[in-house]
Amino acid sequence: MLNELLRNNKIVAMILTVFRVYLGYAWLTAGIGKITGGFEVSGFLNGAIAKAEGAHPAVQGWWAVFLEQFALPNHEFFAFIVMWGEVLVGIALILGLFTNVAAFGGILMNFAFLFSGTVSTNPQMVLLTIFILVAGANAGRYGLDRWVVPIIKKQGIKFPLRRGRLAHQ
Repeated sequence: MLNELLRNNKIVAMILTVFRVYLGYAWLTAGIGKITGGFEVSGFLNGAIAKAEGAHPAVQGWWAVFLEQFALPNHEFFAFIVMWGEVLVGIALILGLFTNVAAFGGILMNFAFLFSGTVSTNPQMVLLTIFILVAGANAGRYGLDRWVVPIIKKQGIKFPLRRGRLAHQ
């Protein structure tokens, strides 16, 4: 019943639009701040690795190994994908364009930050993003998805992470 409400109700779609635009704004401003502020990720990575020590570590050992062995040696690449990932996720969510794909990318970044011991607004963003992902197409009802997804479907292109249906489909 809740699933049906999230996926098909027009009033819920309006509420999801508010969530979507809020999250998009948060991602976009964070990404622009990193791009214009000279974002350097190696300090963050070293801090996360250090949080894996002690009696009650904030970062799990397996994640610290990933950060130390893979992310830290490739810190410039990770800085690039975080900055531009945040900007692209933000733009897509604000416009309601490829909403579920953008939400999925955003939630992956949220979990990476949480795994790294950073709480901040990440849990709130995860919770709101779960509603968007569960709602499927209804989350993009009042956005560009309403027009873009049917065009893509007419071309025969499979659209990943799309669930639910819009009223005109």
